Amino acid sequence: MSCIYFLVGPLNFDLDKGQDNITLILNPTAWTQMASILFVDIPAGSGFSYAETKDGSISSDNILANQANQFIKKFLIDHPKFLKNPLYVAGISYIGIIVPKITLELYEGNERGDQPPLNIQGYILISPLTDKFRDFNSRLEYAHRMALISDDIYKSAMKACNGNYVDIDTTNSFCANSLRQYEECTSAINMDNILEPFCDENDPQSDCNSDFSNIVDVWANSKVVQEALNIRPGKIGRFELLNNTLHYHQGKNDTSCYSYDIFSSFVYHKKLSNKKCQSLIMSGDHDMTFPYVGVEQWITSLNVGIKNPWKPFYVDGQVGGYETKYAQNDYTLTYATVKGAGHLVPSYKPKETIALVEKWFSSQIRSYDS
Repeated sequence: MSCIYFLVGPLNFDLDKGQDNITLILNPTAWTQMASILFVDIPAGSGFSYAETKDGSISSDNILANQANQFIKKFLIDHPKFLKNPLYVAGISYIGIIVPKITLELYEGNERGDQPPLNIQGYILISPLTDKFRDFNSRLEYAHRMALISDDIYKSAMKACNGNYVDIDTTNSFCANSLRQYEECTSAINMDNILEPFCDENDPQSDCNSDFSNIVDVWANSKVVQEALNIRPGKIGRFELLNNTLHYHQGKNDTSCYSYDIFSSFVYHKKLSNKKCQSLIMSGDHDMTFPYVGVEQWITSLNVGIKNPWKPFYVDGQVGGYETKYAQNDYTLTYATVKGAGHLVPSYKPKETIALVEKWFSSQIRSYDS
């Protein structure tokens, strides 16, 4: 998804110069300083990507995973100098439900003897959606941990709703009442970062666009920029920062061009835990979109033993967050929460994020050398 470019890519916008003097600057915390990264606009309709036919514009979680798998293989066949490089698949937010499937299929391709063999080593996920019940269900517990709801509301909901706060039994008035109180307490909370101001996008009087989104709108729709990027004229229409025909939210039905047909990616994580696979998962501890609570729940369900217990990591002498490491046989999973970060972790806490990733990559290099 295109939002990842400004989070970890080599360039960013100088927001101080505004829309009238849009200037690109080097990103001091770009991940490209430590790894070769291939950014992909997928599925068609994200970023500047497009389809020539109606059938080509129709996609789904499973189709996307298959297309990504084919693309990776074709790219490496066409650029064989990268074949020996350790290969990791990475993604943020909703794509977290698809990346484990992509990664697993690359491993299984090697096991089948597909040629050429790929040096797949693992995957990285930031603020991932993993399970469309568990992640949304964990929001209520997260709200309680962050003091957004009282003990009474939390205990009442737990007792009345039997731990299910998503699939509501409309005949259960006690559960419905508890959840109404929860909604009242959280409806004006910014889900991406509970500390940030809330903006009601349904209020015509509100302007919820940030300085960044306004600059991107002008820059990406500039004829000069599109020509420089070799965007074919007349193929994409107007560039939008958020494509609502693809963007997912809780309970959203399939659209005319996209089917949300993977409900949970837990099974792929579970299968990968039996591979020679290294994974890095991170969450912002102020993210209520896909709270760390749900992430911790599915990681625990993998039943992989703890190698390094929960402890703080430091950046510039300050606690940047907390991390723990799980391991069994040739599989490891490092999980970290980033202190003060919201949903787009690298945007809120770029120094802490790159410190985590650099440390993790360094540990992988040491394991190759040993």
